[in-house]
Amino acid sequence: MLLHVPDILTAEQVAACRRKLDTAAWANGRITAGHQSALAKDNLQLPETDPLACELGALVLEALNRNTTFFAGALPRRIFPPLFNCYRGGQSFDYHVDNAVRYDRSGGDAIPLRTDLSATLFLSSPDEYDGGELVIEDSFGTHDVKLPAGDLLLYPASSLHRVMPVTRGARFASFFWIQSLVRDDGERRLLFDLDLAIQTLAGESNVASTTTQNAAQLRLTGVYHNLLRRWADV
Repeated sequence: MLLHVPDILTAEQVAACRRKLDTAAWANGRITAGHQSALAKDNLQLPETDPLACELGALVLEALNRNTTFFAGALPRRIFPPLFNCYRGGQSFDYHVDNAVRYDRSGGDAIPLRTDLSATLFLSSPDEYDGGELVIEDSFGTHDVKLPAGDLLLYPASSLHRVMPVTRGARFASFFWIQSLVRDDGERRLLFDLDLAIQTLAGESNVASTTTQNAAQLRLTGVYHNLLRRWADV
């Protein structure tokens, strides 16, 4: 499932991030790439331990924790500390699949995280750069994604994907991975659709509450939690 989550960061938060990223001490993006990805990757990246990466990563995590759409779609168990990259001057990242396991060293020990979902949080507006589309291939075809600054895309980490060359301007983004409570993408999609249906019923009930609507909402909520109980890995 590809999920566009708008307004993770406000315009003011994006502007504050950009002011700091514009003067950041960028390193070669291959520092976090596996063997396969290193052959395809050409970009700039903040090192994981860079104080600015830690500061802005905390801002992103705080924003994610407030976003109900992100939580409904990802059902996060653990989130890898957000990283930050930049593409400019023709840089790109050719087709690859993200590593199945990443190691979070932010707390000192290397804690493994299964990468069920990948996330890209756009920090540049589409009119600031040419190229730079995030291209994702799945069973439904090829998707070219270029979102407004502050918006996020969630997609299966198992997807074959690339970033097209940036031929004008600069493309800034935050990226990270999520280990979900529900490993299977199809099961997460069903739970997300069911959650949206429950929210729609709840909104209609607030307008004109009836016994039938309330009973249907209760039953659907019970189905949602029983499915989550069956599928969740905690």
